[in-house]
Amino acid sequence: MKVSFISLGCAKNLVNCEQMMALVRDSGHTLCREDAPADVMVINTCGFIDSAKSEAIDHILRAAQLKAEGRIKKILVTGCLSQRYGEQILTELPEVDGVLGCGSYVDIVDALEEVAAGGTPRFFGSIDAPVDEGDRILLTPEYTAYLRIAEGCDNHCAYCVIPSLRGKYRSRPMENILAEAEVLARGGVKELIVIAQDITRYGIDLYGGHKLAELLGKLCAIGGIHWIRLHYLYPDEITEELIDTVAREEKILPYLDIPIQHCSDKVLGKMNRRGDKAYLTELFAKLRARIPGLVLRTSIIAGLPYEDEAAFEELCAFLRAEKIERAGVFPYSPEEGTPAAEMGNRVSEEEALRRTELLVDIQSRIMDEFNERWLGDTVEVLCEGFDGQAQMYVGRSWADSPDVDGHVYFTADADIEPGAFVPVRITGSMDGDMTGEAVES
Repeated sequence: MKVSFISLGCAKNLVNCEQMMALVRDSGHTLCREDAPADVMVINTCGFIDSAKSEAIDHILRAAQLKAEGRIKKILVTGCLSQRYGEQILTELPEVDGVLGCGSYVDIVDALEEVAAGGTPRFFGSIDAPVDEGDRILLTPEYTAYLRIAEGCDNHCAYCVIPSLRGKYRSRPMENILAEAEVLARGGVKELIVIAQDITRYGIDLYGGHKLAELLGKLCAIGGIHWIRLHYLYPDEITEELIDTVAREEKILPYLDIPIQHCSDKVLGKMNRRGDKAYLTELFAKLRARIPGLVLRTSIIAGLPYEDEAAFEELCAFLRAEKIERAGVFPYSPEEGTPAAEMGNRVSEEEALRRTELLVDIQSRIMDEFNERWLGDTVEVLCEGFDGQAQMYVGRSWADSPDVDGHVYFTADADIEPGAFVPVRITGSMDGDMTGEAVES
């Protein structure tokens, strides 16, 4: 069969898609581009919030049109949307020929064979089973790869549906992670992005204690890896050993993604978040004092239940004071099946959007101030190619994670290949991105 894949949502979803593609390839089927004619199109979905669900449904409807035109024959829907709405998808979207939940990525080949035989596969394995291991076909550029170290989540934030989709927290065995990192390095990967729903909890379930610092130390010993980037760290699980490791190891970027969601003690308590504003303030001060040049990234939700005007103003003041350099700001999306969806004391959707815009404006000013501080400095940039429209090379600094942060556009006297690390003197900024010129190292 000719099989095409579309992956939506987060980096963890992307890794699942990469594993499915490897299984399909190894079974003897042919992988093809998503715009090419195919016997089966696999849409790996996100179902986290309303916007993600809408995006997934839009892709399914586009695939249905391709099916009607005869360009594809069958549609399989996998991932979080399938886990959450499996039978409903088959009922309300009859163009879909089969569904696989988050516990059944390894069943992709069986599903393909069943759908080819005229069946309607429904695979829903345990979402609490050990993390699937196996080869991947990287969908990222060859110099960058995500390294998933765990699956699931035990935090049970009141607004979040992830535990019911991805199961309990399960760490991968350290030897498996290190073996995979070795393979990635031999394949030319220079930037490892360590991911999980919560990487700071790594090892607690498997080894009885925090093991992220130990794992990072061993990853740093792998030749060929130049940058190690960390996503996502839960605030109250950041240990002293981890801080020391990040500060000590040159390969670990001083870039920490710590989603806080809010700062109001009242809102945090209702959302089942551990810690309070005083703890967050103390944590950020400690991290900045001990990790030179630290850049922080976070996630903020506007319009959570119990976010009255005073709590919102408190959040604005907190962001202005802490000057977190990178932030994703999102309006609250009440998700069925979560405790928060049943709570009152919630602002309207329109007000949540208004507050989101105000927070984005605050963060834009903070980012502009950060960019201005870099003017005249020389920073290391990972080149990602040449932008023909801008007539400049484009890449990312160590302070920019792919798909969520900005870029550095720069000129150079010599040809530069994608994947090369280049010292760039920053000369300006534009719309959140920076400009500069390559300098001799």
